[in-house]
Amino acid sequence: MQTTILRLPAVRARTGLSRSTIYARISEGRFPKPISLGGRAVGWIEKEVDSWLEQKIEESRAQ
Repeated sequence: MQTTILRLPAVRARTGLSRSTIYARISEGRFPKPISLGGRAVGWIEKEVDSWLEQKIEESRAQ
């Protein structure tokens, strides 16, 4: 099982959210937290971002 790590530009491209919105939602507990890659580098687990996107799609369709 391979885990893919996404860096911020890829997360922004997938979600359509700005950097500040991503970090605001993380602090609110409404977006997956990044993992430390060492130093100041962070990344997001692709499966967690994809799950978040699927949840948002389901919520949108349910309305």
